Amino acid sequence: MAKQALGPIRRSFAPWDDPEAKPLIHFNAVTKRFGDFVAVDRVDLPVFEREFHALLGPSGCGKTTLMRMLAGFEEPSEGDLLLDGKSLKGVPPYQRPVNMMFQSYALFPHMSVEKNIAFGLKQDGMAKSEIDDRVGEMLKMVRLEQFAKRKPHQLSGGQRQRVALARSLAKRPRVLLLDEPLGALDKKLREATQFELTDLQQELGMTFLIVTHDQEEAMTVADRISVMDQGVIRQVAVPAEIYEQPSSRYVADFIGDINIVEGSLEAAGDGMTRLVAPKSGLTIEAEQTVTERPEVAWFAIRPEKLRILRERPAEASVNAVEGEVWDIAYLGDVSIYNVKLDDGTIMRATVANTTRLVERPITWEDRVWLEWDRNAGVILTR
Repeated sequence: MAKQALGPIRRSFAPWDDPEAKPLIHFNAVTKRFGDFVAVDRVDLPVFEREFHALLGPSGCGKTTLMRMLAGFEEPSEGDLLLDGKSLKGVPPYQRPVNMMFQSYALFPHMSVEKNIAFGLKQDGMAKSEIDDRVGEMLKMVRLEQFAKRKPHQLSGGQRQRVALARSLAKRPRVLLLDEPLGALDKKLREATQFELTDLQQELGMTFLIVTHDQEEAMTVADRISVMDQGVIRQVAVPAEIYEQPSSRYVADFIGDINIVEGSLEAAGDGMTRLVAPKSGLTIEAEQTVTERPEVAWFAIRPEKLRILRERPAEASVNAVEGEVWDIAYLGDVSIYNVKLDDGTIMRATVANTTRLVERPITWEDRVWLEWDRNAGVILTR
């Protein structure tokens, strides 16, 4: 019988919206210093049981340091780390119900697949019959039964990744920590493995915490994402909210492609805000109530929300601008148009290729108009 899709489970899972829900993990005002360098700065983050949570950010933002503190490899300089409401201060790594899967996989090259998976269980003194049963269960779960006797060098990158995952899960930790686990895989295998990870996490009912710099990976696997920058969490939200309602220019710019226009704010009636950008000749209206009134604000809009037209739109005074097609990238499923405005600003529009292209209706050096709806973008004040 075919496995049931996970949609209903993931769609209804949102303990962070329940004020009565208690987090499984709580980074409570955690700071970590290395000498004068502040790697993590007063991070306060709850992670709930059965949640797949992603720490996303560029290299050096503090995400791996945060994970290493949870694993017990580093101690906080300030603040506390709670698991089930109990402090982990002074608890050594081997006594924490947490296991970590490293980016390098760290498999023992002289051991077979089954012995790699069994290693931690033997260290814990588990009976041989129980170890055999657990290893068999893990091999079946990651679909490597026929490779049990092989050594790591006889496996593909994807198979080694699954061995490392099985070894991490064999001890049945409360929390599995994944440090850039798919970085060594090629694009297609990485995408397939992302869905395998989410299925596995739901099937086991475990809490996963993943560190990644790959935005698409975080968006695919995570229930919630924490976007980090310079040791600080800039926004915590579900993937759709991170993408469609970024809280700042940093988050908007870090997640996916985006056009950002700088200007000044004007009131435009109930539920509507206007941003004027004289340099680009743009007047933008957004279905958004903005209470702050900084001197400078920004309008952020995703390329797929723009429409590219040959003719001037009927309502060209608002949410429309003219320019010249400067570059085109054909990616198969979509075409990307870089349109140069008269002031030199480049705006990017993405068009889905819903038909087979024989000849481009819009091509290089064409004069075109870009337009968008009032609910297509977001005004940012920081």
